[in-house]
Amino acid sequence: MADIKTRDAVKGTIKTLDKAAIAGRRMKSAYAKTKDKAEQGYYAEENSPTEYAADKVSHASGRIKDEGIHQFNKQGQKNAQITRENIGKAKDKIADFKAKRAKKAAEQKTMRNKAGQNAMRTIRQDGLQEIQGTASRPAVSAAPVKTETPQTAANSLIKTRQQGKRTIKTTARNAEKTVKTTAKGTVKATEKGVKTAKATSKTAIKTTEQTAKAAQKTAKASAKAAQKAAQTAKVTAKATAEATKATVKATIAAVRAIIAGTKALISALIAGGWMAIVIILIVVLLGCAVSLFGGGSDSTSYTPVSAEVEAYTPLIQKYAKQYGIPEYVELIEAVMMQESGGKGSDPMQAAEGSFNKKYPHEPNGIKDPEYSIECGVQELKAALVSAEVENPIDMERIKLALQGYNFGNGYISWAKTNYGGYSYANAVEFSAMQAQRLGWEKYGDTQYPAHVLRYYPYGRAFTSGGNQAIVEVALTQLGNEGGQPYWSWYGFGGRVEWCACFASWCADQCGYLESGIIPKFSLCSDGVNWFKGKGQWQDKNYEPQAGDLIFFDWGSDGSIDHVGIVEKCENGTVYTVEGNSGDACKQQSYPVGSGSIYGYGCPNY
Repeated sequence: MADIKTRDAVKGTIKTLDKAAIAGRRMKSAYAKTKDKAEQGYYAEENSPTEYAADKVSHASGRIKDEGIHQFNKQGQKNAQITRENIGKAKDKIADFKAKRAKKAAEQKTMRNKAGQNAMRTIRQDGLQEIQGTASRPAVSAAPVKTETPQTAANSLIKTRQQGKRTIKTTARNAEKTVKTTAKGTVKATEKGVKTAKATSKTAIKTTEQTAKAAQKTAKASAKAAQKAAQTAKVTAKATAEATKATVKATIAAVRAIIAGTKALISALIAGGWMAIVIILIVVLLGCAVSLFGGGSDSTSYTPVSAEVEAYTPLIQKYAKQYGIPEYVELIEAVMMQESGGKGSDPMQAAEGSFNKKYPHEPNGIKDPEYSIECGVQELKAALVSAEVENPIDMERIKLALQGYNFGNGYISWAKTNYGGYSYANAVEFSAMQAQRLGWEKYGDTQYPAHVLRYYPYGRAFTSGGNQAIVEVALTQLGNEGGQPYWSWYGFGGRVEWCACFASWCADQCGYLESGIIPKFSLCSDGVNWFKGKGQWQDKNYEPQAGDLIFFDWGSDGSIDHVGIVEKCENGTVYTVEGNSGDACKQQSYPVGSGSIYGYGCPNY
């Protein structure tokens, strides 16, 4: 019986040991899990405080980098640098925290390992003591073997584990709070730094823009001042240059006139005749005086003939002497200058004249320059004889002869019969009559005498200014109604307000459009702007000259309504010839300074 009880007691002790071993294994497994969680579970979560703080810091750093580089000026970049340094310090703090946390976790792990080892040691010792005690005590004392010491140790270990777990959780929460607080503080500080940097940048940019604008205004003002000074200098230089040119030109003209007069005197001496010599001496003296002191515009001043024409002087002298007009060598040269400038095989353009017996009667038909000169001298002599020219300064008859050289001698007899001689107006009339008879658009050059006399040394002294020509043309049109042909000549397909067209047409008949003396215009305002732009404008109080253009403002409202041609100004009264005055060409008159007068365009005839 005693053996049976002893065996039963041993079996009970073994069961107790088995239970203790099972509890130990469970504790070991729990310990392992706790360890794994301690090492992995609580620090590897994707949305841990560390990751949160890192994301915030990275986001803030990215913002600073993107905005700092492209938007801030030097002050903004400095603030961004300070912000980056603060972020670096925050990162250092987080790194320190992580290191401390890892160290604490390692210490807790060491503590848990020691606790587990102590517990296992206690379990083994208690188990051995039970075995030893049971073997030496009676069976009735076996009941205390059922002690809960292993269970208590296990419970203690579990409590330790739970406390460690709670400690880990508490530590994690505290760490999370610390990280969040630090991260939020860093982010706020960063955002504040960014805002400050932006404000500073805006202020700096605004200041820079204001400075740039001020500098730009200063530069513009300087540029305008420099430009104005340059323009003033340019105008002064131009005026000086023009004055110098005029002086030089007048001197050259005077010298050439003296040379030409001397040549004429020599020609007269060769030809004989003291009366001719006296006349030429007077002409030379008058011509030189006009050239040196007469002033006037370029269009009516003496212009020397070209070198090509000068080269033909020996031939001109030869045939002038041969045909009895040696004193007109200079006039022959002037004709050649107007016809060809001394160029081509027909320099006198004599192919269509009656003295051409060898070549076709067509423009440039003569192919021998000397033959052209011979024919041309004969044509001019016939015109001088028909016009009854008495000497080289008989200008009115010379004009008649020259116009006859251009139109044909038929004009000379017609003008003498109908008007007693030459006038620009009857030259225009004859030209229009012949053009209509022949079906041509234009017949001859109505300004031929004026064109030739530019090159004649004595022409300037004995001819009136070119301003009278446009008046003579305008007077021939008195009585015209409806404005035809003026508006159709201008290019309009039907009737328009034609006062400006009339003034332009009269100027064209005189060659003034081609020479640029008067503009072609159909709007009165365009004519005013042209004369003002040329510096050839006078206000209504000016006493005009014949040939000036008069502009009207009927309502005194600054609008230019009408234009006419000044015929003359006498005793405070302006006399005009106007187209489209009651839809007709009429003569009118106004007191000087009349409220209806807007002003005057003064062509440089």
